[in-house]
Amino acid sequence: MTTGTVRPDPWAGGPTPSDTDAILAAVRFDRRDGLLTAVVQDLADGRVLMVAHMDAEALAATLETGEVHFHSRSRDRLWRKGETSGNVIRLRRLEVDCDGDAVLLAVEPAGPTCHRGTRSCFDRADDEVRTAAADREAEALAAGIDQGFAWLEELWTTLTQRAATRPSGSYTAALLDDGVDAVARKVTEEATEVLLAAKDDATAQAAGRDRSGTRGALAGEVADLLYHLLVVLAERDLPPAAVIEVLQARHRR
Repeated sequence: MTTGTVRPDPWAGGPTPSDTDAILAAVRFDRRDGLLTAVVQDLADGRVLMVAHMDAEALAATLETGEVHFHSRSRDRLWRKGETSGNVIRLRRLEVDCDGDAVLLAVEPAGPTCHRGTRSCFDRADDEVRTAAADREAEALAAGIDQGFAWLEELWTTLTQRAATRPSGSYTAALLDDGVDAVARKVTEEATEVLLAAKDDATAQAAGRDRSGTRGALAGEVADLLYHLLVVLAERDLPPAAVIEVLQARHRR
């Protein structure tokens, strides 16, 4: 049960004064250090990204700007997440727990949350994380439960990093440097390739031929299309969560 909720969707200048007043009235800062616990959760899939602390100043700054702020206990000052790395965390929903001494922040991260470069502070070393995630996805796929869409979060994180740093030799960075026309053209080209690959697979099926080659080709072309669609979103600074929200709204109709 929550005693206060802000759902800025999308964030447009912060919540209303009544929303802010409701949140500030609902929270209870610790009497000793003036802090409360803040749990940061990825809006896209619910993954817990980090746990930190807020004082009244950090909570007010978060509500006012829509970018998550904390109180740094080690430096004893206000800390805007991403102020040095650029990996800011944008608030999309805030809820206060039943005791008022903790808040849950549903967010859209602009890049890796952890200072080690991992998506979550609860991730282990990169190779171990990727291996464990791959194992879980393979098991779920075999059981018919999960298609592994969660891995797209890792791809999106990589794309946003490329967009921010534009490293030399990066295909993604080169596409982004060429602007929206070049990226959108690639989407059109890849969509055509998907159509041709799907028709080839249908022809093979109708002829009773082995489809391993045509199915593999179709998977490859769809992968190219998905990648370039995400690059379009990155070029336009539009988070995939906005697309998911549209799909969810249509699904409820």
